[in-house]
Amino acid sequence: MPKHYNFYGWENATVPAITDQYAGIRTPLDLYDALSGLWCADTCAPRMRSDWSPENKTLGQRSITAFLAQDIFGGEVYGILRPGGNYHCYNVVGACVFDLTSEQFGGEVLDYTENPLQSRTVHFAKEEKRLRYEKLKADLREFSSGNQAGGML
Repeated sequence: MPKHYNFYGWENATVPAITDQYAGIRTPLDLYDALSGLWCADTCAPRMRSDWSPENKTLGQRSITAFLAQDIFGGEVYGILRPGGNYHCYNVVGACVFDLTSEQFGGEVLDYTENPLQSRTVHFAKEEKRLRYEKLKADLREFSSGNQAGGML
């Protein structure tokens, strides 16, 4: 029986990686599986850290995850304006729309249409966000090098 995921767009998240830098990461589903063990309080947005837990692992991981997915799969990052003025980021690669961190919103239905393009220059102007992205990226590289060494391809 195929595995079921809880993130938006998972059923069609089959776009191939455009880089081989991350062994074992071939689709967004592979990336989600890997990040599920890497997302942590240290990669969570500081304002949300007190609410982060392994049960709500995608909380506060949105833009850093979307830009890391863009590194691996290409495409664009778009943002849904949230109360408080922040953007919830997600990925669009060709006709494939996926949001690896959408489950943090529980049953709330987000609108993935006609949202503005997001810029990593703007997002990473916040040093703490750039550092969280760099940590997540480094953790993923370490994880995937273990996949390569362990033959888990």
